[in-house]
Amino acid sequence: MAENQVIEIQSAEEEFSSTAYKGVYNRYVKRVIGFVIALILFIVLIPVYLIISLAVVIDTGFPVLYKADRGGYKNKSFKIFKFRSMVKNADKIGGGTTALNDSRITKVGNILRKTKLDEFPQLLNIIKGDMSFIGPRPELLRYTQQYVGREKYILEVRPGITDYSSIEFINLDELVGGEANADEVYETKVLKKKNELRVKYVENVSFRTDVEIFFKTIGSVLEKAFGFLFKKEHRGN
Repeated sequence: MAENQVIEIQSAEEEFSSTAYKGVYNRYVKRVIGFVIALILFIVLIPVYLIISLAVVIDTGFPVLYKADRGGYKNKSFKIFKFRSMVKNADKIGGGTTALNDSRITKVGNILRKTKLDEFPQLLNIIKGDMSFIGPRPELLRYTQQYVGREKYILEVRPGITDYSSIEFINLDELVGGEANADEVYETKVLKKKNELRVKYVENVSFRTDVEIFFKTIGSVLEKAFGFLFKKEHRGN
């Protein structure tokens, strides 16, 4: 068994020729830049945090934040923070994949999710060192524990708020469809492609790559938010 594991690791290393993830930018510079920017943004956005928190409380009460385990840097799990956009104990009611017209999503939560405002608390994750602005979107532990071969390199960079897969699957709920089999659809039709895009990021991690993904993300989010708020798109049935 041990011999097979060694062979698998060696094979993965041979296939993974990029060493970008070992560079100074990924290991040190990116962390410093992220910490400084996240700290400044957190302070500036405190009024926005208060307004969103109040809206969540008025809609469905406490808690304001949703915390959940995710696979992180160097395979260490961490608690990801989001504004709560679903009913309380939603993870005990349904699966880990949010379906189209998911009955667990609250009225305020629907707006937060479509405009990506629910992700704002992840500035705290960046300040703590759990995440970066740009990096492979953190996945559920049950999926990261199944990484094999090249996929294991996804955990060699800090997970981020956005990456190639976030842009590609910005309308994930619409892709997986109804809530009856959302997890199954995600696992069979989406997860592999997302992991390939996550590996692509690891292979190309650099300041230039991060800037490129940042502006593409801003464009995609604004397009979706505009469509939702003014064109009544992405609203399901």
